[in-house]
Amino acid sequence: MSTTELAWFKSSYSGGGGGNCVEVAVRPETVLVRDSKDIERQPLAVSREAWSAFTTLATDSRV
Repeated sequence: MSTTELAWFKSSYSGGGGGNCVEVAVRPETVLVRDSKDIERQPLAVSREAWSAFTTLATDSRV
């Protein structure tokens, strides 16, 4: 499956002004992360477990 066939979701923290935006596509075995301003670049692929750990840490108010 090419990255153009995936359902990409923009970060809820990304503004509408075209600034710094991160997009995520979830696949059964991996989570793909890309810069919305450079979609031709190969996305970063991480395991679902690693993505879950990252998002848990990112939402922790103590960090």
